[in-house]
Amino acid sequence: MVLQMGKIPIVVPRQKKFQEHINNHQVEFAKQIEKRAGTIITVTDIEELGNVIKNFDSIAKNINKENISNNIKFNAKLKKIVEEIFEGKD
Repeated sequence: MVLQMGKIPIVVPRQKKFQEHINNHQVEFAKQIEKRAGTIITVTDIEELGNVIKNFDSIAKNINKENISNNIKFNAKLKKIVEEIFEGKD
């Protein structure tokens, strides 16, 4: 829901070393989403959480620039494809 609203959540995945989970699949998944999509901020060291919250605006601005740019490029390419498909279909 948060992502659908265009927001970037701070994610603190449960970890095996704290006996919060049986393995670290949440950490691995969150890091992959952060790396590939740039739509979340992952915090694995709770000592860093306060810093991430305080600097949220600058962190979010920097990680989301590339993702927004890719979305714009994708939308432009998709628009071109759709226009080509429907050209002369009157």
